[in-house]
Amino acid sequence: MSMINNLRAAVLPHRRRTDEDAYDSIHPGQSASAVVDCAVYQDGKRHGESCSPREAARRVKAAKQHDSAPPFSWIGLHEPTEAEFEGIAKRFGLHPLAVEDAVHAHQRPKVERYDDVLFAVFKTIRYVEHDQLTPTSEVVETGELMVFAGQDFVITVRHGGHSSLQELRRRMEQDVDSVDGTALLAKGPSAVLHAIADHVVDNYLEVAGRLQGDVDEIEFDVFANKGGKGTDVGRVYQLKREVLEFKRAVTPLLRPMQQLSEPLQRLVDPDIQKYFRDVADHLARVTEQVHGFDELLNSLLQANLAQVSVAQNEDMRKITAWAAIFAVPTMITGVYGMNFDYMPELHHKYGYPMVLVSVAAICVGMYRGFRRNGWL
Repeated sequence: MSMINNLRAAVLPHRRRTDEDAYDSIHPGQSASAVVDCAVYQDGKRHGESCSPREAARRVKAAKQHDSAPPFSWIGLHEPTEAEFEGIAKRFGLHPLAVEDAVHAHQRPKVERYDDVLFAVFKTIRYVEHDQLTPTSEVVETGELMVFAGQDFVITVRHGGHSSLQELRRRMEQDVDSVDGTALLAKGPSAVLHAIADHVVDNYLEVAGRLQGDVDEIEFDVFANKGGKGTDVGRVYQLKREVLEFKRAVTPLLRPMQQLSEPLQRLVDPDIQKYFRDVADHLARVTEQVHGFDELLNSLLQANLAQVSVAQNEDMRKITAWAAIFAVPTMITGVYGMNFDYMPELHHKYGYPMVLVSVAAICVGMYRGFRRNGWL
């Protein structure tokens, strides 16, 4: 019996792994890990090297007991699975609805509050380089970036292969950005949230500037002299679809950014709120640009279809004019082709040349008349 108890004691601890054990098994630097980077920050400085999320939480708790400056941890994840994110969500008390959104992605841009945690969803945009715009060209590529900002932690979850935050983290760690002479990281999690929002909106501005070139190219092609045939409508429609995708990423985010700059938002540092106003202003400018692109492409699409209709009408007028010209000799030769013995000029010596000259004169007169009226 004692042998069986010893076996149970040896086996059960391995079988009964808690969520915290599974959570602590995720370490940055491992190929199978979703953690890109994890560190603790205090007084605007990074303390120590990268660590596991569990170790980061332990360091923050220990620093709170001994230091006056409030520390916080910043955990960066890339496309985590439910199993990888479960332990982190439990330790930091993340709301299940927000966790579900962060894991499965494909969410609408928004900012929500769950108790003392702000949950923000950003659509990241990348301009896709292309030599020439075609009906199948991909102009913008979208991804998603979720941010959990609590009192002593920031958790970023990124979906997609672009818009990495490593360069942003490096700049903040080197005190490149500051608020009123104080390192941005010293302002806590809300400062990181602002930096991410500013980074995303700056990318919007860059993509909007690049997209302006494609819209100008389409506009030139539509109104260029191409015999009234216009441009390929597939190119206009494809660019409109890409602009619509950009619009869906930008427009829903404007109101949440304005709300983060309001004084009643107690989860955001007062010194950071005015910087959110600047982000909201830039976002408003991008929104106006994207709406302008959409309206202009609607007009270009209608103008292109109008050009095609005009070209078809001109073709029909030409066909009608030529049909009228050829109707004259057809009618006259049809009359003289009837088998009657008594017909005018039938036995006249110059009857045949007279008919040919008359037909030619009538056709020439009709041709000049149609040319004068712009039908030919």
